[in-house]
Amino acid sequence: MMLNLDKWTEDSVAAIDSLSNQLTYGELRHFAEETEKLMLKRSLFFMLVENNVGGIAWTMGNIISGNVPLILNAHLDLGLYDSLYEIYQPPYVCVPIAMVDRFPYETVCTYYGYTLLKTGNKPCPMHKDLSHLLPTSGSTGSPKLVRHMYDNVEAAGLNISTFFELTEKDRPLMVLPLYYTMGLSMVFSHFYVGATVLITNLNMTDRNFWKFLKEEHATSFTGVPYSYEILNLMRFFRMDLPDLALLTQGGGRMPKELNLKFAEFCKEHGKKWIATYGQSECTARMAWLPAKWAVEKVGSIGRAVPNGELSLIDSDGNPITAPNTEGEMCYRGKNVTMGYARKKEDLLLGDERHGFIRTGDMAYFDEDGCYYIVGRMGRFLKLFGMRVGLDECERIIKGKYPNLECACVGTDEKMLVYLTDENYKVQVKDELVTRLKLVASSFEVRIISEIPKTEAGKILYAKLDDK
Repeated sequence: MMLNLDKWTEDSVAAIDSLSNQLTYGELRHFAEETEKLMLKRSLFFMLVENNVGGIAWTMGNIISGNVPLILNAHLDLGLYDSLYEIYQPPYVCVPIAMVDRFPYETVCTYYGYTLLKTGNKPCPMHKDLSHLLPTSGSTGSPKLVRHMYDNVEAAGLNISTFFELTEKDRPLMVLPLYYTMGLSMVFSHFYVGATVLITNLNMTDRNFWKFLKEEHATSFTGVPYSYEILNLMRFFRMDLPDLALLTQGGGRMPKELNLKFAEFCKEHGKKWIATYGQSECTARMAWLPAKWAVEKVGSIGRAVPNGELSLIDSDGNPITAPNTEGEMCYRGKNVTMGYARKKEDLLLGDERHGFIRTGDMAYFDEDGCYYIVGRMGRFLKLFGMRVGLDECERIIKGKYPNLECACVGTDEKMLVYLTDENYKVQVKDELVTRLKLVASSFEVRIISEIPKTEAGKILYAKLDDK
């Protein structure tokens, strides 16, 4: 069975949530068999998840059984949900019980706190290898989806469990959402070794969060840079957490000073600090920095994950073999996904990448073969660990204010939004905060006389970066 799930005993605990619900490996296997009867074989469905045992049961049970979930935030903006629904027309939608009344569909069944709804849409043909779908930009609801295949799931489970040296005794605390590639990969890798995932949607500032962490003896914590900013503010370094042996970070570049602070703390207290790098297009993890180099090479993403290969190419596509020479970073491995879907018909497409991808990140490697990211070629940011498409943000603004000239650029620290009308400054920022569900400090709105463009009308983003 996928991810070694048939190896673990019936009563071995696969997941526990902060509401005291639990799921055993036996129950997960039985539910996977049951889901085959709940829907037509190989059905597409929208899985609106929260971080709880039910979210894991429905997501993993259906991937195992052969149905294909598009995994979405249960609290996705309704307008963004409607856009995705119109494009992909799923025959089924699965939502938390409390949200059922919002959807005018027929109820099929309820299990683990989620209700399966039948929409009346016709089944759509999908490629036999397609396992699940994730949005490329979870906050903006971009219709561009990443098409994962079953081999990606297996590769992620093997690769990640190998370099983290996971065992069935591990009890990772999962605060990253299931619809986020790094969160989902935590489930893959820990299920691969029969561990128990501790999943919660509690805020890290909630005392019940820390009660859950301590009482359930969490052995590891995985977060994005924003997660560690919160821990730093909460005097984490003074806490007594003897069970917590591993801290891991991904989801974008972390400020060097904060990275070093956690690396040194872990080194001094007998814990491991492991920074990682990845993309949804590669089933989360592509590189990791061994704990032995956490202080010495702070800021590096390290080397390729086991069974993967990193490389660099120059602007002409030629391989770069010399250290300290910048180029576009590429990756090869079985965790590379099939490609994108932009419309329902694309779900029939096969593997377009064949295990190789140009990441769009500019990097160099040192004499030890450790890589350092220096910039990004693509049009997206990772704000507080959430991937946000700049083009999608411009569409959000134009959708609300059709006659307003705008352009979005920025870094993983902050998005810069350029407008030509002072009167919309506050409204635009409020709209982005509401739609993307990010803090206001993620955005800075600047007013300029005109948006620089080419004669053909294309925005000259490089000129905006200089302003």
